[in-house]
This record gives sequence, structure tokens and C-alpha cells, in this order.
Amino acid sequence: MFLLAASYFFYMNWEPFYALLILTSTVITYVCGNLMEKYPDKKRILLVLCLLLNFSILFFFKYYHFVTDNIFALLSYCGIRVGFPQIKILLPVGISFYIFQAAGYSIDIYRKTIKAEKDFFTYALFVSFFPQLVAGPIERAKNLLPQFHSFHRFSYDNFSSGAKMMLWGYFLKLCVADRLAEYTDSVYNNMQMHSSFSLIVATIFFTFQIYGDFAGYSLIAKGCAKCLGYELMENFRRPYLSLNVKEFWKRWHISLSSWFQDYVYISLGGNRINFVRTLFNLLITFLISGLWHGASWNFVMWGLIHGVYLIIYNVIIKFCGSPAYKTKTSKAFGILITFVAVSFAWIFFRSDNMNDAIYAIKEIFAFKGELFTGSKTVMLLSVTSLCILIAKSLKDEFFPYGISLRFGTKKIAVSTKILDNPHPAVKICAFVLLTCYILLFGALDSHQFIYFQF
Repeated sequence: MFLLAASYFFYMNWEPFYALLILTSTVITYVCGNLMEKYPDKKRILLVLCLLLNFSILFFFKYYHFVTDNIFALLSYCGIRVGFPQIKILLPVGISFYIFQAAGYSIDIYRKTIKAEKDFFTYALFVSFFPQLVAGPIERAKNLLPQFHSFHRFSYDNFSSGAKMMLWGYFLKLCVADRLAEYTDSVYNNMQMHSSFSLIVATIFFTFQIYGDFAGYSLIAKGCAKCLGYELMENFRRPYLSLNVKEFWKRWHISLSSWFQDYVYISLGGNRINFVRTLFNLLITFLISGLWHGASWNFVMWGLIHGVYLIIYNVIIKFCGSPAYKTKTSKAFGILITFVAVSFAWIFFRSDNMNDAIYAIKEIFAFKGELFTGSKTVMLLSVTSLCILIAKSLKDEFFPYGISLRFGTKKIAVSTKILDNPHPAVKICAFVLLTCYILLFGALDSHQFIYFQF
């Protein structure tokens, strides 16, 4: 009850009235979930009603203006004049996340993979649990709900582990994402004033910025929950070291990509049908994913591009076979190609609209102008933090336990697990050094998390 009250208090600090939306979604899915178990012969109708009511809330607050504006534009093009009521709507923070979490719970009950939660307050906490309420991870009922039925005592190990996650999350947000944002914002907000190479640098920087921003939030949320004794699912797994786009989506925003796989792609038939229909299902799933991210055509295009990437990948695999990646060179090539493809798609994600995205692409391929413009200090701090991130990612991916160095005939093992070193003095020094780095070089001017807008 305390956590539930704290979660609602946390959300109401942003906008008290919109707490009613969480409560409404919670009541709908709680009642429908229990009715589906009580009346199994009516569960299909109940599920449709539950999803319709929940997604109607999401549609009104997130997509009303997008849909009406496009209908108005289409009718105007056809010579038909019609007006739609203009409603001033403030997008509730985190609405896409908790609506999807509640919807997933309802579908799981329909599929009989979980039992309906009988205690309303426990279920309400599942929907509103404050660490992951506003930007995920989008949790599954089978993982999180049972944890609310257990009593959690303070644990030094949990607190230490959680603090480490939060500290690294703050580094990703303040030292990587927000430092890179100073450059990417200056370029993308004034593209006409910048050169091709500035746009290329800004695009690469944004590729890491959005990772640092969202992975940073996910780690802070996961670490905060860990301090309280709760385990949230992993949301990122070094995605820019993926060998192909399919692997990228198994490493990027895992809670959302797995949600779409389980509840959209599989519901459409998945890969249980013919090959052409499977590719179509992939495309539809990524189009919906793009629209989930934002009510704008540039987000739809971003989803379409990734859908096309995966279609091309699946066609190659079917007719040419799966790449072996037996050598370091082939792995490096695969990582590079995937990184370039993903970075190109981010242009549509970062741009304010389709026109800006098309302009950016045209300018990038013009290959003219200076390498970069802007503050040299900002560039230095950005690149330094970026190097630390890349070094740690490579260490975690390829050298998780250590490396071996040869000196003549002697082979010496060197541990690379600094923050996990069992010696308290080493661990404390690592924490202190990272904290000092964040306070000295982090951008401490309260940049909003990017995914708050979704």
C-alpha cells in the first residue's frame, strides 16, 4: 500500500488530474481480467472490450490530432472542406508504457499464461510501479506481479547492485546523452546553417545519444527497483555491437520489441504461415512500432525502414543462408554495416518532420563543408564520455572476465571487472571516481528524457 501511494504521488507531481487515466486503465483491465476467468465462454468479447477501451484512451490523448489533421488534409486535397473540433490536449507522460503493460496483462489472461490478480491494490501497483511507470521497461505480469506478493527486507547486496546500476545510468544520461545533445540539437535544430559533415557527426552522435538517454533511464529504473528488492527485466544489451538488424532488435528496447513480438507479430500469425505472409507480418509490426513512438509520419517511416531491413535480412537468409561470422574481420564488418543502417534510420527519428529528414539526407550525401562546427569544449567532453562508454561496452561484450597479456613467455591475466571487484576499497574508489566524473563533466541542466514524450 505504501509503494502504491508513493507511485501515485510520484506521478501526480507531474499532473495530478492524469492519475485518473492510470486508475481508469487499471480498473478496466482488473475487472475484465477477473471476468475472463469467471466467464471463459465470453473471454474473447471481454478482451476486445478491454483493449478497445484502453487503446481508445491512448488514441484520444496521443493520436487524435494526428488522425484529424491528416483526414482534413486529405479531404482538402479532394476539394472537400470540413472542420474538426480543436481540442487542447497535453500528452500524459508514460501513457504508451502503462497502457501497453496493462494490455499485455489482459492478453496473458486470455491466453491462460497467467491467472488474474484478485487483489486490486496489488494489481494497481503492477500498473503504476514508480521506477518504470513513465518510460519502462514494459514489464510482464508473470515477472513482476509475483514479486509484490513477497515480503522484501533490506539487503546490502541488492542496494549495492542497484546503486551501481543507477550510477552507470546517470553517467549514460548526464555525461553521454546530454553532452551529445548539446551538439546534435544545435545541428538538427538549424540544419540550414550546418554542413554535410556536421550532419553526419550529429547523426552519429544522436545514435549514441538516444542509447545513453533511454538505456540510462532503464538502468536508473532497474537499479531503483533493485534497491527495494525488486527485479525488472533487462531493456538493453549493447545493441550497437549487433552483427545484424535482427540481432539489434533482440538487444534494443527489449521490453517493447518482445511485447510487439508476443502480442502483435505472433497474433498476426508470426512465422507459422507462408514466407511472404511472414514478411508482411514483420512489416505491419514495425509500422505499428513506429507509430507507437510518435504521432508523426517520420516515426512511421522509421518503423517502415526497420521493417524493410528485416525483410531484406530474412530474404537473404532464406536464399543465401545464414552468415557464419567466423573471423574477427567479418564480425567487425557486420557490426559496422548494422551500425550504419541503424544510424541512417535514426535521421527520421530525430528530425521534427518528414521534410526535415529528407533535407538532412540530401545534405549528408552532398559531402560538403567543415567536419564540425560548435564548441570545442562540448566536443571534447562528448567524445571523452563516448570513449568511456565504447570501452566499457567492448569490455562487457568481448572481455567480461578479463584479458590475457603476454610478456615474452609469461601470460598474465588482467581482470576488467572494476566495479564488480570483491574488494570493498576497489569498489568504493570506482564509485567515487565515477560520481566525481559525473558531477564534474555531466550536463546538469535537466534535459528531459527523450522517451518521456512517448
